[in-house]
Order: sequence, then structure tokens, then C-alpha cells
Amino acid sequence: MAIVGFNFTKIKVERKDMILKGKIDIKNNIVIVNVEESKLSIGDSSQKVAKFSFDFNSSYEPKAGSIRLSGDIMYLGEAAKIEELVNGWKKDKKVPKEIMAAVLNVALNKSNVQALVLSQLINLPSPIPLPKVEVGTAKEKKE
Repeated sequence: MAIVGFNFTKIKVERKDMILKGKIDIKNNIVIVNVEESKLSIGDSSQKVAKFSFDFNSSYEPKAGSIRLSGDIMYLGEAAKIEELVNGWKKDKKVPKEIMAAVLNVALNKSNVQALVLSQLINLPSPIPLPKVEVGTAKEKKE
């Protein structure tokens, strides 16, 4: 079983206030909105895959802007396992933890990178904390 495809289907970036004042609170959220069976063509044949649809949101409060990304992740496995996965989602919106972790990690990694680029394009603060350099002497740091 493996993740074999990823693509964004919707990208929306908005900056509401041209001058950002005070503390900006950034909240990130990612959620799986659907799991369905799909076909993946490989050469002359096609295989069943589970298509995970997700939404990623970064909101900048108080109402400074937002970044919204939607996309799909293709998960390849044995046909019976894919069917079981899709049926489990239809029944009670649940997916085995190890599969959910793998899918969410890929979606989160790709979305965070894209959100970082998009935030720079419209001059919003980075939605993820970036490393910062601290200037000081070695003696100051020991104390």
C-alpha cells in the first residue's frame, strides 16, 4: 500500500486588510472531507485506488486574511483493502489510523509548503513558524 498521487484542486488566497496591526493569530486546520474509489491508469491497465479529498485552511485573525487549499491524494493498495477502506468511510467516516496518518502527513507537508509560498506572494505572515537567528556572544548565552 502506498500513496501514488497528489494534486491541488482549489487554491484561494485572500488578504483583507492592507495594513496589519498588532498581534496576528494564525490557525491552521486540515480535514479529510471524502474518501471514494477511483481508477488509476498505469500503462494499458488500471487499478483501484482510494481517493482522499482534503481541505487545508490557514486563517489570520483578526480577519487579516486566509489561505484555503483543497486537493486529492491517491492511495494504492489491494482491491479488497481499497473497497474495505471506502466502505468504512461511507459507513462511519473512519479510516484506519496508520493510513489516516500517512495521508494527513502528505497533505499537511504539501499544503504547508504551498501556503508558505502563497503567504509570501500577498504579504501575509508565514502560516508555519520559521527558524530565527538570535544574535549574542557565547558568554551571554552561558549566563
